[in-house]
Amino acid sequence: MGGRGPCTNKASDLALCLSLRAVGRGRRDRCLSRRAERAVRTHPCQEPGGAGGTRPQRLRPEVPDVQRWLCALGIRRSPRLLSSHRPALALPGPVVRRTCRRNPVALGSLGGSLRIQNRTGCATEEVWAGVKLVKLSSEEPNRPTRVRAGGRRERSRVSPSAMADPVVPAPSLEEGSAGPPDPTPETKQLPDLIRLKRDGDRLTDADIRAFVRAVVDGGAQGTQIGAMLMAIRLQGMDLEETSALTRALAESGQRLEWPEAWNQQLVDKHSTGGVGDKVSLVLAPALAACGCKVPMISGRGLGHTGGTLDKLESIPGFSVIQSPQQMQVLLEQVGCCIVGQSKELVPADGVLYAARDVTATVDSLPLITASILSKKVVEGLSTLVLDVKFGGAAVFPDQEQARKLARVLVGVGASLGLRVAAALTAMDNPLGRSVGHSLEVEEALLCLDGAGPPDLRDLVTKLGGALLWLSGHSTDQAQGADRVAAALDDGSARGRFERMLAGQGVDPGLARALCSGTPAQRRQLLPRARRQEELLSPADGTVERVQALPLARALHELGAGRSRAGEPIRLGVGAELLVDVGQRLSRGTPWLRVHLDGPALSGAQLQSLQRALVLSDRAPFAAPSPFAELILPPSAAQPGRETAAALVSAEASADLESTWDVSGHCPVRRRGDDAHATAAGAGASPGPGSGAA
Repeated sequence: MGGRGPCTNKASDLALCLSLRAVGRGRRDRCLSRRAERAVRTHPCQEPGGAGGTRPQRLRPEVPDVQRWLCALGIRRSPRLLSSHRPALALPGPVVRRTCRRNPVALGSLGGSLRIQNRTGCATEEVWAGVKLVKLSSEEPNRPTRVRAGGRRERSRVSPSAMADPVVPAPSLEEGSAGPPDPTPETKQLPDLIRLKRDGDRLTDADIRAFVRAVVDGGAQGTQIGAMLMAIRLQGMDLEETSALTRALAESGQRLEWPEAWNQQLVDKHSTGGVGDKVSLVLAPALAACGCKVPMISGRGLGHTGGTLDKLESIPGFSVIQSPQQMQVLLEQVGCCIVGQSKELVPADGVLYAARDVTATVDSLPLITASILSKKVVEGLSTLVLDVKFGGAAVFPDQEQARKLARVLVGVGASLGLRVAAALTAMDNPLGRSVGHSLEVEEALLCLDGAGPPDLRDLVTKLGGALLWLSGHSTDQAQGADRVAAALDDGSARGRFERMLAGQGVDPGLARALCSGTPAQRRQLLPRARRQEELLSPADGTVERVQALPLARALHELGAGRSRAGEPIRLGVGAELLVDVGQRLSRGTPWLRVHLDGPALSGAQLQSLQRALVLSDRAPFAAPSPFAELILPPSAAQPGRETAAALVSAEASADLESTWDVSGHCPVRRRGDDAHATAAGAGASPGPGSGAA
């Protein structure tokens, strides 16, 4: 190539020559290097002192004819992606594509990026100090293949517009400008996203969607998922990142669509997890009996807490996997269903939920928020009440931390168009008297009979009353609680539970026997452990509390929980409390019955379980209600009308200013910390009536 060759008197042509010369040197391609070197030397647009003895003049560049230069420089296949021999200049202008013989490539510039597409479309990129070489992702369309006579395959030609993304022309460089325009944002690779969050940087919406997409399509390895979860756990997420993660998880699957007539009937409740928490098993059919539609998407055991799905699967034949069409039939015929994540419903959260259980990231506030709300976004609810636990066996032992989580949940829910309220409930003692999957099903049936432990019934009626009030089905919370209690007492809630069991795979005869039988008959129908052991009180005293956490950990060790995702659990393993908090106890009186499948309890296990019993010298007392506060969405707040019901307005979405502490555990309130009254109890409250809709 002699003289001026095909080039024109433009600085951008020289930039291309310099770039291709560096590519040739990096490949040790002498032919390419010599041709590019000759083009640089003979280019009229240069001054002494630049790279290789030349420097481009400060001229306004125009779009180079890349195809012409490729032909002139004799490129027969795409340049290799190397990280050395960096070009000095970037290439402004839109993409111009050239198809070469062995490997179809797209070479050109897009906002300062040099783009190369190979046949496989691998998502690989290298950035060279101003020039990016990118193997485009597999989402870009490959050219179709046709077969010649004789069986030889040939790639058919397509127009540049068919291979390229929509191109926005890059702004040209004015005289005296400092450099090329900023590059167009590129999709980051998963290690880059992990590195960003690990180092405390903020992830964009596109970054978060890319991570969730990799989780769903299998592009993310288990180790990478665990690394990202730990980075989020350690560095936290701001409110915008959490909202983006929630949306991305919800959009990973199908959104449920319901008849328009159900708009104000669709309600749900979700818990952050506790020990002995079987509220969902009772509340869903009770709400259905009150005229609501409850499409409840629940989870499995997480950490030391039990999972609603695991408890229901202790009932032979019960299926937690239901298609959206099956869910609609259940809501039409029964009024409620309790299902798990499937390939259609929030599949990304199913993967992350299982990974959190085995990577010590259960207590991450952004992950808790996104996991809970993503499942609720797809349900198309009108009202959601969240049961946020605090205490020794909860994710957050401190009530103030739980309050902050509750306000974030309410605020993020509002940003996603959900009407969310959050109840703060204590989790120092187990809820009810039974802990363990089949044992908790038995106790839930007792509550559906109108009996059962008073703390369980109290929590069911108050959460249900709040839902009925906020959804406009009752005039206030007290009236709603009375309606739920009536559904438990008259058997209508138990009838809905029986129909739900039959609708989700349980043999109708078994469902009938479970719901109409005595406690002893029910125990014969559910999985049972092979042996039982009773623990005796070591001294006289009043039961101050039964610590739920050591009890749950001991049962987890006996097989009631899982240490790895997908690990089988022993459905019959559990424990029955034989005493109540506040009860006077004599030395040697049995206080706990343990159901186990393995050998007798070891000395260490006995000591751990005995430490769960805390005795005091004070007089017997009535155990307090676990219900502490109700935090309302902003639209439900009515200043000047608060009562002893402890209804706390959740205007925290404005107070939080999208700022969380570095640990990712709790949001940092910046304004209005004193604007939220806090009181205990849950009595009657004036409600929004039809305005709750």
